[in-house]
Amino acid sequence: MHPVPPPATAPPTTADSRIHDLDALRGFALVGILVVNATYFASAFHGTGLPDPAFTSPLDTITGSLITVLFETKFYLLFSFLFGYSFTLQRRSAQRRGTRFTASFLRRLAMLFVIGAAHAVLLFTGDILTTYALLGLVLLSLGPLRPRTAVVTATTLLALTATGYAALGVLQAALGPERTLDTAAATADAHEMAALLAGDPFQVVSAHLRDLPDTAVLLGFFQAPAALAMFLFGLAAGTRTVLAGPSPHRATLRRVQRVGFPLGLTGALIYAWAEADWAGTPYEAYALAVDLLTAPALTAAYAATLLRLLRTGHGPRLRAALAPAGRMALSNYLGQSAVLAVVFTGYGFAAVGQLPPLAVLTLCLSLYAVQLRISARWVRTHPYGPLEWLLRAATHLSFPPWRLRARHCCPTEGVK
Repeated sequence: MHPVPPPATAPPTTADSRIHDLDALRGFALVGILVVNATYFASAFHGTGLPDPAFTSPLDTITGSLITVLFETKFYLLFSFLFGYSFTLQRRSAQRRGTRFTASFLRRLAMLFVIGAAHAVLLFTGDILTTYALLGLVLLSLGPLRPRTAVVTATTLLALTATGYAALGVLQAALGPERTLDTAAATADAHEMAALLAGDPFQVVSAHLRDLPDTAVLLGFFQAPAALAMFLFGLAAGTRTVLAGPSPHRATLRRVQRVGFPLGLTGALIYAWAEADWAGTPYEAYALAVDLLTAPALTAAYAATLLRLLRTGHGPRLRAALAPAGRMALSNYLGQSAVLAVVFTGYGFAAVGQLPPLAVLTLCLSLYAVQLRISARWVRTHPYGPLEWLLRAATHLSFPPWRLRARHCCPTEGVK
């Protein structure tokens, strides 16, 4: 999918640097995805609108709120943007090779769906890969859109979805009662789910199958519209090759930071407040509407900050630390779920509901650091991650090389 990085003794070309910047963004997104997904592994109460009764101390509350504000609903948007951007790179690559892009992309989506379905059933019902595979069909049909039209379409999609959530809140307020969440039923259901997840592997799978319908509704009505909008923003950016210049619009990146951080953080605070104190009320629906409109701004500010850091004197080291993980983001994403499943479910230690939020966050950061290290070592001797290799084989109907040739077996730039 990406060219083999040049030897450490040779500085990367401008084109290579841009590719590595995209990989660095993916590598950065992995930590946010990990932190958010871990909250669902760690507690069966997460996502129910109720706090976990085992963790109600001020430190637990503060940690959970920080994760909601800074991480939740932000990093899958960055992955979605990069999916749309990469679509344009894959299309150009197919044109250069003279191959049929549509057929290969459909095979890619099919394999992505298969991997995602297995992930959802065996490891984590919150899988995003199946959603990406289905939305990829829409992206393929919208691929010919001009950049301006793609941006307008994405903005309209976000606005319409936010309007739908606001209208839901108005309807809920009109019908009453004010709070529709059945606390007793939700608590009992969470305890039952935790018991299944802590049971034997068959019980773990049964818990996932039981949870899939509700998760599918959440993904379909909340994540999918936002992900598709970010696909289209990425499509527009990739068509314009906005990250391909010698310096990726530094003035623009500064403006994105100045607008994105205050706007995005304000929306995130509103969303966190509603999730904590107003679950099941019209205010939660209003907050979801606000979050849909403002989360992309914070995501963009994060990305702009990283891109600016990559242009500083510490950029080569930062790129070398993040890009290898981003090159094998699919393998790392599934690897995160595998480790978390071993820690929190009956596949291993069955620690669901036992670790406080700060311990879960510490675990995530430690796992991410290990993944960065393993990824850096892996790409020295392999052109693709294990699952990237499988995905590429299905895409092109041929087996790509598993290992690099001896003359390419060297560290990426800045890796010691």
